[in-house]
Amino acid sequence: MLIRLLYISWDVDPQIIKGSSLGYYNFLFVGGFILCAYIVKKIFEKEQISAETFTKLTYYVFGGIVIGARLGHCLFYEPEYYLYHIPEMLLPFTFEDGKFVFTGYRGLASHGGVIGMLIAIFLFSRNTKTGFLQTLDYIAIVAPLGSCFIRLGNLMNSEIIGKPATVPWAFIFERVDSVPRHPAQLYEAIAYLIIFVTVITVYTKKKKDLKTGFLFGLVLFLIFTFRFLIEFLKERQVDFESAMSLDMGQLLSIPFVVVGLFFVLRKRAEKDY
Repeated sequence: MLIRLLYISWDVDPQIIKGSSLGYYNFLFVGGFILCAYIVKKIFEKEQISAETFTKLTYYVFGGIVIGARLGHCLFYEPEYYLYHIPEMLLPFTFEDGKFVFTGYRGLASHGGVIGMLIAIFLFSRNTKTGFLQTLDYIAIVAPLGSCFIRLGNLMNSEIIGKPATVPWAFIFERVDSVPRHPAQLYEAIAYLIIFVTVITVYTKKKKDLKTGFLFGLVLFLIFTFRFLIEFLKERQVDFESAMSLDMGQLLSIPFVVVGLFFVLRKRAEKDY
């Protein structure tokens, strides 16, 4: 990475070790999940929830996020390809020239990841007889931190780039073109880190005053409101979005913003689920 004129030249190799299959994105994705799991574990210990329950939740959430994010990308952004290559939706390799080629998961969608996580937590709650909304609150605390790591992974991959810009901190993504652009991935990563600090502070200082589901709603509202706004600074990810006034990310964000606002504003229920 070099400073060129007023702009930042970004030409990072996505692979940590050149020629290997270990990339920054996968490293940050898994590393972020491990850090989030550690924080949730500490929260469970503080709330006197068993280690066995935490372990089960970890499996459910990880599986739900990965499967949901992958299916979300395939169905929301590239259905014309993946509906004819269904095995590639969930398998990290493709079949080319008579042999299997490892590709990793080329494409994960955050909206799909959230949907997958919600389904996984619902199944977990049914299986363990734990409170659905309460579990969502615990996971919501760390969700912005995990999102921060994912966007840093996108930055290392020079993907999900911003629109052309003349700001002094614009990035020239050398692996894409020579145009100075908004580092939209970095904007998101910073925003999600701020949201994480805000939410964990609210939980720590106001825990006794919060109704069940409030933290979940707050995180949904903050993350997807910012996600909706930041899309105006991003390049469209797929060709069909060029004919849309709002891109797919914005359209998918609106329901999450509404649901989040509902849980933030709702009155305390006599019985929370």
